[in-house]
Amino acid sequence: MVSKTPKIEEAGESQLEVSKPKEWAAGIPGVVHSLVPALEHMGVDRTRKTLLAMNQKKGFDCPSCAWPDPHHRKAFEFCEEGAKAVTWEATPVVIGPDFWAEHSVSDLRGRSEYWLGMQGRLTEPVYKPAGEDHYRPIPWDEAIDLVATKLNALASPEDAAFYTSGRTSNEAAFLYQLFVRGYGTNNLPDCSNMCHESSGWGMGQTIGIGKATVTFDDFAAADLIILMGQNPGTNHPRMLNELEACKRNGGSLVAVNPLPEAGLKRYKNPQTVRGVVGKGTELADQFLQIRLGGDMALLQAVSKRVLEAEARNPGTVLDHTFLAEHCEGLEDLKEHLAQLDEQEVLEATGLRIEEIDELAERYLKADKVIITWAMGITQQKKGVATIKEIINLLLLRGNIGKPGAGASPIRGHSNVQGDRTMGIWEQMPPAFMDALGKEFDFEPPRQHGADAVETIRRMQEEKIKFFLALGGNLVAAISDTHAAEAAMENCDFTAQISIKLNRSHTVTGKAALILPTMGRTEIDVQETGTQFISVEDTVCAVHASWGSVEPVAHTLLSEVTIISRLAKATLGDRINADWDGFEKNYDLIRDHISRVVEGCENYNERVREDGGFIMPNGPRDSRTFNTPTGKAVLTANDLEPVERPMGTLILQTLRSHDQWNTTIYGFNDRYRGIRKGRDVIMVNAEDITELGLADGQLVDIVGEYKDGKERVLRKFRVVSYPTPRGCAAAYYPEANVLVPLDHVADGSNTPVSKAVIVRLKPSGTVPEPAGPAATTSAGTVAPA
Repeated sequence: MVSKTPKIEEAGESQLEVSKPKEWAAGIPGVVHSLVPALEHMGVDRTRKTLLAMNQKKGFDCPSCAWPDPHHRKAFEFCEEGAKAVTWEATPVVIGPDFWAEHSVSDLRGRSEYWLGMQGRLTEPVYKPAGEDHYRPIPWDEAIDLVATKLNALASPEDAAFYTSGRTSNEAAFLYQLFVRGYGTNNLPDCSNMCHESSGWGMGQTIGIGKATVTFDDFAAADLIILMGQNPGTNHPRMLNELEACKRNGGSLVAVNPLPEAGLKRYKNPQTVRGVVGKGTELADQFLQIRLGGDMALLQAVSKRVLEAEARNPGTVLDHTFLAEHCEGLEDLKEHLAQLDEQEVLEATGLRIEEIDELAERYLKADKVIITWAMGITQQKKGVATIKEIINLLLLRGNIGKPGAGASPIRGHSNVQGDRTMGIWEQMPPAFMDALGKEFDFEPPRQHGADAVETIRRMQEEKIKFFLALGGNLVAAISDTHAAEAAMENCDFTAQISIKLNRSHTVTGKAALILPTMGRTEIDVQETGTQFISVEDTVCAVHASWGSVEPVAHTLLSEVTIISRLAKATLGDRINADWDGFEKNYDLIRDHISRVVEGCENYNERVREDGGFIMPNGPRDSRTFNTPTGKAVLTANDLEPVERPMGTLILQTLRSHDQWNTTIYGFNDRYRGIRKGRDVIMVNAEDITELGLADGQLVDIVGEYKDGKERVLRKFRVVSYPTPRGCAAAYYPEANVLVPLDHVADGSNTPVSKAVIVRLKPSGTVPEPAGPAATTSAGTVAPA
């Protein structure tokens, strides 16, 4: 391996280029942007060994999104985002031995996420003692003992929190939660708390399970797919293949999103002649450019139209047999929606009546409907209620539990769903805890633990003193950046199990430790031979993942090994677990999983089957619902449109095309026409004029929240963009500073990153304008 860092080209506001948004996605440019960086950073041989093995049955699962794999795989079963993720992970560039002496933690803290990631792979444990400003390499035994000593010195297990990233394997996740519960706490915050927690709550309370009720094949078989709050072209591009298949099979697509996204307009499949030399496939038959926070109102309006159609033609619209046998709450829903104010719907959505009517007609004509959504829905204040409205609409016509139909949250990170299945949750149900305690002969803690937001709150109060992260980058991913960083610094000790440097290694407790681990792309050889891990994708399919290239350094340990050694050193014989055996042979872990996790019986045998196995799903498989009454629940939810004071905008945060979560691959968002920079705010042209600003002007983005704290992003460029009136967009994680820690979704406690009230103030280098932004009454309120 090499320690020479490739050329790093940072981008600043002066280099920023803005052009028109693209009208289509993928095609030859997608191939070029996949292969050129891979060849540049990994070389020909490593590129061949990784990309040709990604998502193959004897290869490794893509470390980016959780989109499922087809049964019959193509030779190139990867997308541009997956290729970038593999290039980032499997690079042969490593951090050399002089790096830590050359760079203090203070120096690293001043670097960008992009710069940190480009330094290369971590290869040895490093420790920053309290009162010092440099990490220094230490042996593995010393590093493991440090963690165990710190944990065993705490006054209570509740003084510690254990974070998990979604990219962790099932085996590592299962051991991690066992270690944490054996230690005595349920403080298991994870990335789900910040993304799809609202899906779990909304679906769990209505149909008894927080997972998709569709299979991979259902997408191509649907008559209608309604896509809400997501951008497949950037965030899960392989989904475009199945959307194209749906269109080819006669189905139709509706996109509901605040921004027009290239990937939902037209798709040029680079593995087809039509996609290479032709125009590709037009995808969305209807685009509803909804205002931020308006999705719930839209869904209620469509459900109301379905009920009105039934009233006009009794017995011909609703699925009365399904509703009678499997559902409850229909009469309450009818009564509630009868009071829905159409004018309030139009104000909340920003749509025309004709557009809502068209969507309702499409739904009524379709026999098999899938509604699929992502964080554009879950990160709303009313995210849980909005998802309940999705379920309402599907239940009315029996669109759950039949082929080609169902509810489909799109998980944004590979194996984030598997982590939850394996027990990574601060409030696992009693049945799981009973089985875990019986299997390992101990009494697991029953008190619910802290989620991600609550963990930061407890750090602020100095109630959590120790923090360990299995992957991820919590201080960059969580809301209220400055508050989160100050909270992390309150800890006595923070430790990160990581592949590469990120912001969380530079914002630390008084003492800090980094434990380097192997990536999913790397061959994992233990005492009993080469090991594989397993993951669960967004449609509940569990399959094996085998590394394809040699690790970048012989000093790296697998996540399973690190967790096993930490648990053994910390717990001793407090629980009946064979930590040494787990490290040597991952089959032993899967044997325990088969006896603890419902639906994972005979895990070792089934995961070795061709393509793995599908987890059971009551609503999908048998129209059975794990609710108190055993029936799916239609719910009545109060509409609360997002309101904004005059002179302000509603901001959403989003990813660029050159990033994955907090990992920044580059500075281009080519589908949106933004290159060589990220410090931008996208605003409707009419709003720019109304606010007395100009396209290209530098502004400070000032958060408006009831706690009175100042939250500001300085010197961001205004970019005229086709956003809905009154709405704006900026990139995550930079804009997280504007999202208050207390601004969370009702019920799920997920940060509300899709409805942040902001005002734009010209930066100091630009004169204050006279106009609406300066003269509006603070008490005047406009609809969203």
